[in-house]
Amino acid sequence: MARRNKHSLDEIREMVLDAAKIIITNEGYSALTVRRIAMEIGYTVGSIYMVFANMADLVMHINASTVDDLTEQLRQVPDCVPEQYIAELAKAYLKFAGRNFNRWSMIFVRDTEIPEWYQEKIRQLFSPVEAQFAQLAPSCSAQQGKQAAQALWSGVHGICILSLTREPDAAGIKDVEDAVVLLVKSFIGGWVRTLADT
Repeated sequence: MARRNKHSLDEIREMVLDAAKIIITNEGYSALTVRRIAMEIGYTVGSIYMVFANMADLVMHINASTVDDLTEQLRQVPDCVPEQYIAELAKAYLKFAGRNFNRWSMIFVRDTEIPEWYQEKIRQLFSPVEAQFAQLAPSCSAQQGKQAAQALWSGVHGICILSLTREPDAAGIKDVEDAVVLLVKSFIGGWVRTLADT
């Protein structure tokens, strides 16, 4: 029997998010349904729709939680010179994706328009990378630094996707990290030279 009036709406909201994250972590996005969550927390489907507008809204908040966790992971990277710092951020991103693959890959499932509050979380996530590009070339514009950071991270993300979705091989995560570092150093070197030539 469903439990009623035992928890506040905020508590139910947290229960829903926690249950959803466990399902996704263990079984992937395809296993996530409102009915399944309701069974896990002992509430009705209607109770879930009291705290989330619809499934897309729930997914957006699950993804926001993942972005928060990833942001916190990147904040643990110790300060160092810009090129090395960006490489360490990339390695931390790769490690997070590997350890939280189902949640991380779900960030890129988009069934609805992205609200401003979520876009702000994404900006906060990548602002450290943009800040390092500004240090690498103080004379470049903010737009140039942002564009370079986005281009580099697209490459880092591509390596993550390719390495984490293929069959495991003997190379392992270390070679993937080496590839990420090579990409970072090569990109930064080329970018700085291009700026100097313009």
